[in-house]
Amino acid sequence: MTRPDRQAQLALFDTALEMPGHCENVELEPGAVVLRAFAREEARALLAAIEGVAEVSPWRHMSTARGWRMSVAMTNCGEAGWISDRTGYRYDAIDPQTNRPWPALPGVFAALAVRAADAAGFAHFAPDACLINRYAPGARLSLHQDRNERDFGEPIVSVSIGVPATFLWGGCTRTARPRRVLLEHGDVVVWGGAARMNFHGIDPLQADAHALTGNVRFNLTFRRAR
Repeated sequence: MTRPDRQAQLALFDTALEMPGHCENVELEPGAVVLRAFAREEARALLAAIEGVAEVSPWRHMSTARGWRMSVAMTNCGEAGWISDRTGYRYDAIDPQTNRPWPALPGVFAALAVRAADAAGFAHFAPDACLINRYAPGARLSLHQDRNERDFGEPIVSVSIGVPATFLWGGCTRTARPRRVLLEHGDVVVWGGAARMNFHGIDPLQADAHALTGNVRFNLTFRRAR
């Protein structure tokens, strides 16, 4: 991931925000869909699993390859964890902070990811990695591509829990103006196929509160890393 250029920064403010409509799913483009409220009923179980993962592999603010401290706190679970530091971006089976393997992928995580991928038209998805992001007010994720995985034929499944956030759905280049879509508690975004390499991100989280998470938003990103 790299910091957005000036044109991409301006695009974040030029595009109208798309609000959710009666829990109707939103097709972002062929191969990319927002499944409204898809994970809402499992939210408490997901949060309990997140807490368990963070007890083994604590939250941390990684740095980008250029040395910028990320505003989002992160941890991982599964066979491989996504790591960002001054040497670059990669997956590793060992948590560099604990020098132990990342926690196993909780069953409730894997079941949800498979079910969401199937609902979006991607059958037989078998995630082996989950990046967990914790957003406090003001935290953001700049436009980027998910490109550290071995097989780009596998989809990405992204689950939102807690405070709403503005999702940026861009194009195949960083300078393409992104759509701005409000993601609420329990929404799941799935993308793959021709849309697999689209740029995407999260606007700075606005101050808000949710009954289950307080002022925080959690995001689970499932991938087939290896």
